[in-house]
Amino acid sequence: MDVAPARIGRRLRVVAFAGASNWPLWAGVEQGLFRERGLSLELGIVPNSRLMARKLHDGEIDIALTAIDNVVAYVARQGEEDLPHAADFFAFMGVDDGLLSLTVRPDIDDIAGLRGATLSVDALTTGFAFVLRELVGCAGIGAEVNFVSVGNGAERLRGLVEGAQQGTLLNTPLDLIAEEAGMKRLVRASTQLGAYQGIVGAARRSFAKRNGEAMRDFIAGFHASLAWLAEEANAPAAIACLRAHMPGISAAVAAKAYCQLLGGPSGFTRDLAINRVGVATVLALRSRHRGLALSLADADLYIDDSFRAAALASAPRRGRTEQRSSALSK
Repeated sequence: MDVAPARIGRRLRVVAFAGASNWPLWAGVEQGLFRERGLSLELGIVPNSRLMARKLHDGEIDIALTAIDNVVAYVARQGEEDLPHAADFFAFMGVDDGLLSLTVRPDIDDIAGLRGATLSVDALTTGFAFVLRELVGCAGIGAEVNFVSVGNGAERLRGLVEGAQQGTLLNTPLDLIAEEAGMKRLVRASTQLGAYQGIVGAARRSFAKRNGEAMRDFIAGFHASLAWLAEEANAPAAIACLRAHMPGISAAVAAKAYCQLLGGPSGFTRDLAINRVGVATVLALRSRHRGLALSLADADLYIDDSFRAAALASAPRRGRTEQRSSALSK
């Protein structure tokens, strides 16, 4: 792809949490798919959602890959980080459904076995904490477990394996790493909750208004990265990319992660559409566990699909046909 000289090297500062949601970022940078669109990405990993919110709010970063519930929390002024004024965060693309599994120590056989246990979350009132509260609440032990704020998935995995906590929610491939270390997957959150919107691309509305072209090019590059990853011929290079950026992951786990995230109808959201049915679940959980009356009618406070729609309308089609329909997001 030819790039006009004036567009070369536009910098975007992007942060995310540790995990495979970043795979398209890593692959896109290595394959030059963002550079083709005139973008230079600065990628960083943050240890928790509080720091992510602070950096995004203060303009230290431009884009975050984060749970959509974090967007909702800070726009609604319910986030744990004390920001000086309401955040103008919004979600502009969907990445996955959270890929969450309740993972526990090997001596625990079912959710009821977590009675009296300590469970770790990123932050107590943002991210996926409400998913975990819902899972244990539905088992009737919500008031009999202790929740502690530990940080991102890598930190929670470490605490689980070391025995500091007895259970946590982990996404793929951290759940697979935990299983390889002898931990036990009790349940996939999707089987209990149904549709759920997990990781999204988020930015400030003020930034997006000034940088619409860069936003669209970022989305197009991310989309092209997913297409490259999904090509069977690229699987060995894609797996090598994941292992290079997650050095603790074995070849076997990386191969399983590839199959789960890129080899079927689940995993990454190929068209990057935000699942509005899944957003309704996110809002319902926050309403139930934080006493804030939210409904899908409020979704446009947190979502703007126009950047994604414009980016994909002008993006050349490449790679395999997208396997995940955007029908539910309509």
